[in-house]
Amino acid sequence: MATFEIERCMSSNFDERADAQKPDLLLLHYTNMATAAAAIERLCDPDSRVSCHYLIAEDGEITQMVEEEHRAWHAGKSLWAGCEDINSCSIGIEIANVGPDHGYPPFPDIQMEAVEALCHDIFSRHRIAPERVLAHSDVAPERKQDPGEKFNWERLFRAGIGLWVEPEPIDDCEGFKQGDTSKHILNLQSALSTYGYGVKITGTYDEQTKNVVAAFQRHFRQGRVDGIADFSTSQTLFNLLQLLEKNNPAQITPNETAGTF
Repeated sequence: MATFEIERCMSSNFDERADAQKPDLLLLHYTNMATAAAAIERLCDPDSRVSCHYLIAEDGEITQMVEEEHRAWHAGKSLWAGCEDINSCSIGIEIANVGPDHGYPPFPDIQMEAVEALCHDIFSRHRIAPERVLAHSDVAPERKQDPGEKFNWERLFRAGIGLWVEPEPIDDCEGFKQGDTSKHILNLQSALSTYGYGVKITGTYDEQTKNVVAAFQRHFRQGRVDGIADFSTSQTLFNLLQLLEKNNPAQITPNETAGTF
């Protein structure tokens, strides 16, 4: 792996972490702007009221913008595992990519190498569990799609970053869709909530559930992102919870993973 130096272009857009929290969550974004330079300019603009701890350009250049002990303003309105102040518990990494409005190109290999190097560098200072390496879309599924379905989460997992299971093959199963109601949907919502997603457990496949399922697909079942909980999506979630239980047996009780779908 290549060696990357970290440049500094510090933003004034930060404050103190609530209750002096230590970061235990890593949140990945894409910039959705024309250039990395334009993104840095916006993240340093006091009027923008946004920032991040690090930005990684397409060529792998890493720029630090907020000190890790401070609270950067990158997550916005968000929720994970019951926590509504994601900025206070997280380190935010913006990854330069023009996003879907401008073609959404693949993330270059040199850029992904820099992501891996930076993540491991952060891990050397902070204890961040694999299941708490997340996408912006995971914590804000009704607002955000980044870093999107082209981001290579499996590659990060192979490099020792984050959690991943092989997605179940996509078939012709119709699955659950908006408006459906059943106890199986209640179990699906419970499983998504167990992993950390902010979803109400109602037994009805409403718009919020559809958005959360789409966010799950962007991260873990990227072959088709449609917000429909087909067998492939549900089984991939089941397998992910099984892996999480194996890694953290005290975190999930057996009835939260067995017979869910």
